[in-house]
Amino acid sequence: MANPTKLLLGLGVALLFSACRYDMQDQPKGKAYRGSENFPDSMYSRSLIEGTVPRGYLRDDPAYYTGKSGASAASKDTGAKATAGDVNEFPFPITREILDRGQERYNIYCSPCHGVVGDGRGMIVIRGFRQPPSYHIDRLRTAPLGHFFDVITNGFGVMPDYAMQVPPHERWAIIAYIRTLQYSQNAQVTDLTPAEVQNIK
Repeated sequence: MANPTKLLLGLGVALLFSACRYDMQDQPKGKAYRGSENFPDSMYSRSLIEGTVPRGYLRDDPAYYTGKSGASAASKDTGAKATAGDVNEFPFPITREILDRGQERYNIYCSPCHGVVGDGRGMIVIRGFRQPPSYHIDRLRTAPLGHFFDVITNGFGVMPDYAMQVPPHERWAIIAYIRTLQYSQNAQVTDLTPAEVQNIK
């Protein structure tokens, strides 16, 4: 005959484990679009509190985030295509490090179409894709910086937008590198110092 103490102990352990079972799918939780007794309107999905801005999304510098200034920056919110008000100054100092980053990003995202020197003869153009204009034509050499920022952000013609792939800081870095390419292909000997002129002879 089994020992009554051991039998009771075994039964107690079995009851203990069966009572502690609590599956994740049974836990109290709220699901979007389902009702809730916790709020007066019985809705679980809550609207954001007025004025809430997600971390990292405070756009307190319109020129930096849109390439536009004043009223033109405001028109971006409505989807209007405005060219007036394009900024023509970088929102931060351009260093060698930023140019190097711009070159790296340009080679990844831009050179397949625009070519490594910005002449519009990238590899996919050679293979049949529509050729973009060269950065070295007068219209683009004199275009304000904000124009390039707008095109990278929103796309233009057959070019898609790169807003998801390229954050604002790197868009400015790419633009700085584009300006460097433009300068490199249109520099004059008179822009050089006498020592630099000697180096190219």
